[in-house]
Amino acid sequence: MSLRHLILPMALVAVFAVQPAWAADNPDVVRLTQRLTTLEANSQLNTLAAYERLQARQAVDTLAQASGKQRPDALYVAERRVQIAEVSARTQAMQRDIDRLERERSELLVEASRQDAARARAENERLRLQAQMQAEEAERLRQQSEADAVALQDVETALKGVAGAQTARLNAARERESKLAREEAELVAGGKLPASKRDSRGEVFTLGKDSFGAGKASLGSGAQSTAKTIAAYVQAFSSASGVRVEVTAADAKLAQRRAESVRDALVAGGVPQAKVQVSGRAGKADRNEVVVQSK
Repeated sequence: MSLRHLILPMALVAVFAVQPAWAADNPDVVRLTQRLTTLEANSQLNTLAAYERLQARQAVDTLAQASGKQRPDALYVAERRVQIAEVSARTQAMQRDIDRLERERSELLVEASRQDAARARAENERLRLQAQMQAEEAERLRQQSEADAVALQDVETALKGVAGAQTARLNAARERESKLAREEAELVAGGKLPASKRDSRGEVFTLGKDSFGAGKASLGSGAQSTAKTIAAYVQAFSSASGVRVEVTAADAKLAQRRAESVRDALVAGGVPQAKVQVSGRAGKADRNEVVVQSK
């Protein structure tokens, strides 16, 4: 606290304590003194505007001692000094309240800012945890998907292995059956089966180029014997489901007649006609094939 702030209150106390007795005879002095006394009695204002209150008290004392022509001027000065003291005290009180409110406002703003920052941090943490959980779930699903894919691949590989083994066993069984049927057919028909090959159509027997004469549709004796042996093979081979005769010749009609001749020879050898299909078409080279289809 400054020296000025210590001196002024002490001076006010001294002035108030020593008031001339004749001041009571002056109503203006009494009125102004009461205003100053009221200001001093206000607990919210009596610590404010000390210097202005001291000046006001001195001006009132001067008014009390003034006489004659000096009184109007002294009254004016005293009125103004008292008014200044009152206004200064109220102004300083309002300024003190304004400063207090500003501090409270600043504190509230700081607290609101802290709460906003805390909420923002909490929201960021929530979003971070949510993103982390989503990433972990995505990774788990990816790993599960990979594991399922590996398991499915293992199952497919096992199934392929089983299917391949079954197919191999089936083909081996068919080959054995075909070999036995071939031997039986050659014994029964007394002929020799031509060499055969297997493709997507079935087991393919190819008749010799001399099976038909030039421009002829009737089978030669050797071709008829071969057709008879093939018919015996079809009957001995239980897996045979049907026969398809495919003939190619320079003329489509000639090819069709030759195919029908082969069919007739097979039917004569004991193959049901309903199981034999024929196909004749034009081509550059003659080709006579008997396809035994399997179940």
